[in-house]
Amino acid sequence: MSRLIYIDNAATTRLDPDAFEAMKPFLLEHYSNPASVYSFAQESNQAVEEARAAIAGTLHADPGEIYFTAGGSESDNWALKGVAQLKRKKGNHIITSKIEHHAIFETCHYLERHGFEVTYLDVDEYGRIDPEALKAAIRPETILISIMFANNEIGTIQPIAEIGKIAKEHQILFHTDAVQAYGHVPISVEELGIDLLSASGHKFHGPKGVGFLYIRKGIALPSLIHGGAQEHGRRAGTLNVPGIVGMAKAAQIAAEKMEERSQKETKLRDYLIQRIQKEIPYAKLNGHEKLRLPNNVNFSFRFIEGESLLILLDQNGICASSGSACTSGSLDPSHVLLAIGLPHEIAHGSLRLTLSHENTKEEMDFIVDKLIKIVKQLREMSPLFEDFEKGA
Repeated sequence: MSRLIYIDNAATTRLDPDAFEAMKPFLLEHYSNPASVYSFAQESNQAVEEARAAIAGTLHADPGEIYFTAGGSESDNWALKGVAQLKRKKGNHIITSKIEHHAIFETCHYLERHGFEVTYLDVDEYGRIDPEALKAAIRPETILISIMFANNEIGTIQPIAEIGKIAKEHQILFHTDAVQAYGHVPISVEELGIDLLSASGHKFHGPKGVGFLYIRKGIALPSLIHGGAQEHGRRAGTLNVPGIVGMAKAAQIAAEKMEERSQKETKLRDYLIQRIQKEIPYAKLNGHEKLRLPNNVNFSFRFIEGESLLILLDQNGICASSGSACTSGSLDPSHVLLAIGLPHEIAHGSLRLTLSHENTKEEMDFIVDKLIKIVKQLREMSPLFEDFEKGA
């Protein structure tokens, strides 16, 4: 393989070198447990608290509202299960959407097996919920609204401010899975009316295995993990000091460079979209054209299958992902693509390209040039495409 083009940043991002440098002292020198009482441990403890304050600053939150976790899935589980336990006497109804990440879906299914009711809101063809449908779904026993900030597959950004306003008007807690959005778009929990927010370090050039949950002051969320008294007694387990420090550094860098990175990524994203739309027939852009993450491109190509597309791209040194769930061992297409109305046969031929500020225009051209040839090659092997051409 002569070259490698990584364009799967929604799956994970490269660790920022400055974040790595910030982590090193806490791997090799200041390796103490921050919960210990001796003075050697205070450097680790201080680093954790500085990281907490730094992350809080990026959200316009208070440091005491940031709780460190092992990542986005744990944060999502804690938010949903915690609210369910906290508000059980008030009600047992939760509202979410049909395009949530599996960390939300599977947690909701777990809660349904334990006596809770969940409404899964429809989305439009772009993947956005209707705020009026949200209002209509609210019941006296509704205790939580959990809607993702931006979709991990198609990049569509939800009307978060409107959702927050509706939740506040009805005195319902509002959680958002911001794993794909945090570090990429501006977020103010106060302005948007967010009560709980999940994020994961490796989605914004921080390390893997660390994340956080924002919990608004006054919400006495019970623990998900029991044991020691870490995180003010609300999340047991020895803190991952190097991970926390690295995540905070990456968060600071992302906040400082957000406008610059966003402009570059949006320009590359739109260039990639325009070339594909212009040069590859029967290609459909999935997600909203403008209200989407700056780095997300998702297309469905008729008459081809996503797994074959990924394999051939990989042979050309291009790391991407598919809208199809085939790579996880399932024959079913993406639940997100089905929710926006794509038929199975088209949803199976989907491709997600998620770039970063490190990508270049030359790489976008290389990707499209290879994609044109691969799509043509796969369609020539497809009896469905042959029949379509004859019919046309």
